[in-house]
Amino acid sequence: MENTKNEGPSSDVPPRSSDDGASPVSAREPKITVATVTFNAAPLIERTIRSVEKQKWQHVEHLIVDGNSRDETLEHIHHYQERNSVAAIPHEIQCLSEPDDGLYDAMNKAIDMATGDFIVFLNAGDCFHDDMVLTRVAEAAAKAEKMPAVVYGDTHIVDGEGNFLHPRHLSPPEHLTWRSFRNGMLVCHQAFFARTDLARRFHYNLRYRYSADFDWCVRIMKQAARDHAPLVNAHTVVADYLEEGMTTKHHKASLRERFHIMTVHFGWPTTLARHAWFCVRSVTKK
Repeated sequence: MENTKNEGPSSDVPPRSSDDGASPVSAREPKITVATVTFNAAPLIERTIRSVEKQKWQHVEHLIVDGNSRDETLEHIHHYQERNSVAAIPHEIQCLSEPDDGLYDAMNKAIDMATGDFIVFLNAGDCFHDDMVLTRVAEAAAKAEKMPAVVYGDTHIVDGEGNFLHPRHLSPPEHLTWRSFRNGMLVCHQAFFARTDLARRFHYNLRYRYSADFDWCVRIMKQAARDHAPLVNAHTVVADYLEEGMTTKHHKASLRERFHIMTVHFGWPTTLARHAWFCVRSVTKK
């Protein structure tokens, strides 16, 4: 097991206590944890690292949870930590490298390690859209009357070289609720910033191999509704998402899992009705 840490300065902004029992958070300058899960990701990791490295927001923690890679992934991470030690805007960087039980197990480790007010998952090959993304997300959170349960944004689809292909075909609604996901995963996982204390209450369900992120987002938003905590639209493109992700590679298995998850959260009648509409929509769009 390898566990390395490289820290930048911490915020001196006094915390604000939430009135709904959540952990203390920074009122004006929330700290954001970016979690990156890797395994033999040397061809892709540098692009992701650079997109976090250039963020102008100072209060950033970057957790890299590696599945004991045997390629040059860790070498890229070590160089990243070295650059961060002399960076104009240093961030906190921590790397854990050890065997895991798959993607969502590694994500659960990141949730347990996170010290930020919000956590977002940006895996190898995915990037933030520009260097002001985390600044805009933090500002959107700080402007809310009550500390948000979630801050969310939009996503662009890119190819293996990082070139823009098209906007994601599902767009985030202006006003998001957990029921919005009856129409599919309207907010991409990489553009979904969950309050960390909520994330810890709802780890990824490891019975799902390909769509645990869908289930996780719905459960967090359900709790937000119970807590009357807002879901805030940052009105920005957050992530450039790699077209060939795990869900795309295992499309049929992912759809079967997602169907089951929808029946759990929305019931059989709603799920069957929505999938009938999905089929009609796919035919009419051809």
